[in-house]
Amino acid sequence: MSSSDREPALESHGADIGKRTNSLARVRDWVLVDGDRIFVSTLISVAAFLVFLGLGELGIISFVNDDSITRLAGGMIAGTFSLVTLVVSINQLILSQEFAAAGESEDQLEAILSFRADAADATDVPAVPASPTRVLELLVETIGDRARTLAATVDHRDDEFATRVRRYTNSIEESAERADETLEHTSFGTFRAVSAAIGYDDDWQLYVARHLRGREDDLPDEARDALEELIETIQLFSVAREQFKTTYLQRELTRFSQLTIYCGVPAILSAMLIGFLYADIGGASISLGYLPIVVSALIAVVLSPLALLTSYILRTATVTRRTASVGPMLPQKDPDAGPFDVGSAEESEPNARTGSD
Repeated sequence: MSSSDREPALESHGADIGKRTNSLARVRDWVLVDGDRIFVSTLISVAAFLVFLGLGELGIISFVNDDSITRLAGGMIAGTFSLVTLVVSINQLILSQEFAAAGESEDQLEAILSFRADAADATDVPAVPASPTRVLELLVETIGDRARTLAATVDHRDDEFATRVRRYTNSIEESAERADETLEHTSFGTFRAVSAAIGYDDDWQLYVARHLRGREDDLPDEARDALEELIETIQLFSVAREQFKTTYLQRELTRFSQLTIYCGVPAILSAMLIGFLYADIGGASISLGYLPIVVSALIAVVLSPLALLTSYILRTATVTRRTASVGPMLPQKDPDAGPFDVGSAEESEPNARTGSD
């Protein structure tokens, strides 16, 4: 058996939101990240309506007890006010990130200009595009070009290390082509662009590149230079991706705040209407036949701010968890995942001799 057969492939071992293995995983990812948040929240509200209506039809719950319904309405009004207050606090937190003194603003501007200059040098263009999506697209294309350049430096070799380098560069080219195709047809502010950016496994690619660079004795001069350029471009993509993700999440949470305010007023009015339906001394003011439908519908409207909160927090929390890494540090991976021995040099040498026997 050859050494390449014994080693795991140099494939992506990081977070990949777009990677799905079965129908259940596709449905889960649609609910968590891919689905439109308004549509997901609407499904939650409709599900609540159907659940309450079904429980009423089965006789498990009743809508005729005016005392319990009015107490429920009072609790829903208090809960909606608390949720709206929470959303206002989130919005204030986001706004606080936008306020900066003159010195801080100057530092931020200098950092952005410095990054854009570095990106222009790395991608060999006069100036990088203004659109964040186009910047990411340009960096991904450059990463693919740098990978092809690196592969060309070892084409004439047929040893184990050259085979490892070619497998690594082939993996980069495939990932870069997928990300580039997605970014080319998207615009900033859409989750598809964010998904392509955070799904690109630059952390794992940087980890492998740094490992290959550690074997300088096996690298010719042209391969070493090509690898350094590849590492530099991947690092620039990582910085751009984190900025892109942060800006998108700020916009997303701001939009969530607006939608919650829009839904908060109808939710409070619906809860008040539930109490008014039972304000008559003789009981509910509408026919008992329509009472379950009306009350269930009003409860669904009252729950709409909570449904919005659920749908947006699911996406932001999932995106944050799946991209919780800094450079080649991958906390989401198992300790033994990956094709490289991570022991000390003294420990790795006996293991290498054992593997070659």
